[in-house]
Amino acid sequence: MAQRRDQGQAQRQFATRLLHFNRSIDEATGAASTPIYQASTFHQERLDEAQEFDYTRSGNPTRQALEDYIAMLEGGTRGFAFASGMAAISAAAMLLSAGDHIICTEDVYGGTYRLLSTIMTRMNVETTFVDMTDLDKLKAALKPNTKAIFLETPSNPTLKITDIAAITAWAKECGLLTMLDNTFMTPYHQRPIELGVDIVLHSATKFLGGHSDVTAGLAVVANDSLGRRLKQLQNGLGTILGVSDSWLLMRGMKTLQTRMEAHERSARRLAEWLAAHPEVAAVYYPGLPNHPGREIHERQSSGYGAVVSFDVGSGERAKQLLGQVGIPLVAVSLGAVESILSYPAMMSHAAMPREVRHERGITDGLIRYSVGLESIEDIIADLEQALSF
Repeated sequence: MAQRRDQGQAQRQFATRLLHFNRSIDEATGAASTPIYQASTFHQERLDEAQEFDYTRSGNPTRQALEDYIAMLEGGTRGFAFASGMAAISAAAMLLSAGDHIICTEDVYGGTYRLLSTIMTRMNVETTFVDMTDLDKLKAALKPNTKAIFLETPSNPTLKITDIAAITAWAKECGLLTMLDNTFMTPYHQRPIELGVDIVLHSATKFLGGHSDVTAGLAVVANDSLGRRLKQLQNGLGTILGVSDSWLLMRGMKTLQTRMEAHERSARRLAEWLAAHPEVAAVYYPGLPNHPGREIHERQSSGYGAVVSFDVGSGERAKQLLGQVGIPLVAVSLGAVESILSYPAMMSHAAMPREVRHERGITDGLIRYSVGLESIEDIIADLEQALSF
């Protein structure tokens, strides 16, 4: 019966695949929820025959269900669940060796910047940060020891757009590994493996989980060879996602499409409203007509997402606004059912030196708004009073 349920999986619409995936129904009992196998070890029935699970660090049925789930949604061959988004990114970075060089999006998430600029350097892995909206600048950064490219599109927090297909085509010509952080778009809006990316990464804490109640990271690989290498790292490093969090993440992912559609409707209205507001110096959102990367984004993504960044002109004004809003959480993170307002200069990108932030357009007046599921009328009214204070 399980095999019949899975037939035609690839032909089904995304909303259906979110709910009907391998192991979504427990084969032993028919339970409508994947069981939580709260076990650290598994009895070995026959020592002369390998069995699927032996020790939870190496594999667990609950975590495996999640890993199969994200691999199916992203169109990859294998998925991996980690204790956080940075644990997933760190494991992918560990595919590199001493003496290697990586090219990375310049306005990348602050945690990724910190990993590459202060931790991987101790392993003698060098990184060059470039503006990947300019393919010529990317190509100019190539060195004899370059082994990988790390992309983030839309970038965090300035929402610059990178042409995924153009970069992966060049990377394949050069024999380079490509990794892409797909946290903002999720597989609902953007499927990088279909555009040639080798490894897709997520902070599943954000939109995939969606409820500010789980910390998790996911990785999906495009081929079995990469899968074997990343599995060795996951097992060797031991930075796995716990089984209860794996279950909680699967529960959140089932409503991904419904949430993303609602998030985006409100985000588009908020971006348009902010763009017309006299107290706002700049608005960054790929759905705006004047966004420089909109055409490329529409070629590779089916939506614009739920994150809107805007500049109020100064750090003083930004802090004043943060103190006046009443609806969003003023917090680190994004992608939840409740709106979250973040101040990159002191939160997500605090690890970046001020001059580096400013070079990348992350000014002291920049604010990042992750639009939740509240009434958009209430969100706008709340920001109106905060901006006019």
